Amino acid sequence: MLLVAVVTSGGGAHEIPRHVTVHTFVKPEADRLRVIVRVPLSAMRDTQWPETPDGFLDIPQTDSLLVDAAALWILPGLEIREGTTPLTRPTLAAARVSLPSDRSFASYDQALSQVKAQALPVETRLPWQQALLDVLIEYPVTSGQSRFSIRPGFERLGVEVVTVVRFVHVPPGGGAEAVRAFEFRGDPGFVQLDPRWHQAALRFVTLGFLHILDGVDHLLFLFCLVLPFRRVKPLILIVTAFTAAHSISLAVAVSGFAPDGLWFPALIETLIAASIFYVAIENIFGSAAPSRRWMVAFAFGLAHGFGFSFALQETLQFAGAHLLTSLLAFNLGVEAGQILVLLMLVPALHVLFTRVVSERLGTIVLSALVAHVAWHWMADRAAALRPTMETVFEPASILMLVRVSLITVSIAALVWLATRVYLLTRTRAVSDAAGSAGPAAAALREEK
Repeated sequence: MLLVAVVTSGGGAHEIPRHVTVHTFVKPEADRLRVIVRVPLSAMRDTQWPETPDGFLDIPQTDSLLVDAAALWILPGLEIREGTTPLTRPTLAAARVSLPSDRSFASYDQALSQVKAQALPVETRLPWQQALLDVLIEYPVTSGQSRFSIRPGFERLGVEVVTVVRFVHVPPGGGAEAVRAFEFRGDPGFVQLDPRWHQAALRFVTLGFLHILDGVDHLLFLFCLVLPFRRVKPLILIVTAFTAAHSISLAVAVSGFAPDGLWFPALIETLIAASIFYVAIENIFGSAAPSRRWMVAFAFGLAHGFGFSFALQETLQFAGAHLLTSLLAFNLGVEAGQILVLLMLVPALHVLFTRVVSERLGTIVLSALVAHVAWHWMADRAAALRPTMETVFEPASILMLVRVSLITVSIAALVWLATRVYLLTRTRAVSDAAGSAGPAAAALREEK
């Protein structure tokens, strides 16, 4: 069953409503898919609704127009697939007018009862501009256990349309009914209501790939990171550190451990701009070294990971039951985008520094340009951050800050420990090699 409730503001008989919100419940049954749509009559344009002499909706005369209005404005925008097969031959099983104060669409069962209920009393005094239209549509299906996808193309109902879809289903393994929520603006295309793992993975790999290519600030940070280091070993070390850091903070944010105050996104965006500025300045003064650059990449990579999480807030709803798979796929898409950028960037820098300008001068000029851009970003984002800082001291924000700080300190300690172990192991290996080479060299001198 699909249940849709729409609320709008503004609009007359022939005007396009400015804001429309579409609430949707989807529940397949054994041999059919029911669709209940609630829309305001004001969204059913080009229809002259009959009125009583005192200016209220004429309920008995309106009933005969409701099915035609639904066929004109609702059915054409609603596309549903069972697997890959489009569902056709929908039946308009019921239509009625409801009051704007009706709250039956809060749940699936109440909405179904409402749309099947008797019409409003004849004496109801209801302006047509405030009336709601409830329609019951039924699609025949092969099985209620099939995989369904939906394209709720209700974007023509208003200037700005937000669609909320709640999919009510019984999990494949059985058990109690589960509800999965979606929300999107305009026409989202076909949405898998219960995606398989590979469908979710493909969506999020694509999302991560496009996000890194579309994120100018992330690309500039990556550009400054690798500008002085174009050999394979330093590149691998730096990019791996950046990848590990943003993967950790992204997982932390998706798990719900990131602050949800208005100040946090503004702070992260400011830190991202600051990271670009810092690395660019470090390049200009020539203080960058692979032994330090990977640590800088890791530290600022944590901020970039939280930035990535903001892109996932509205799209994790498409993960279905495959949250971990989708998270890994998003990271894989980001890394694929980074590799593509590096494959084009490193050869281009090599040509630039060997045929056009010296490496040192080119590094300074390019870093200065990036630092200039990053400085303006940092100033603008800091100005946007300032008004939100008063919410930092709320108890919930303080508690979340403590949690994030503990996680950050723990991660930093693990990184420091791993670094110390690596350096100690490497030092011992060098000492052992030197010690074994000493006697061999002495024996060789004696033979001579």
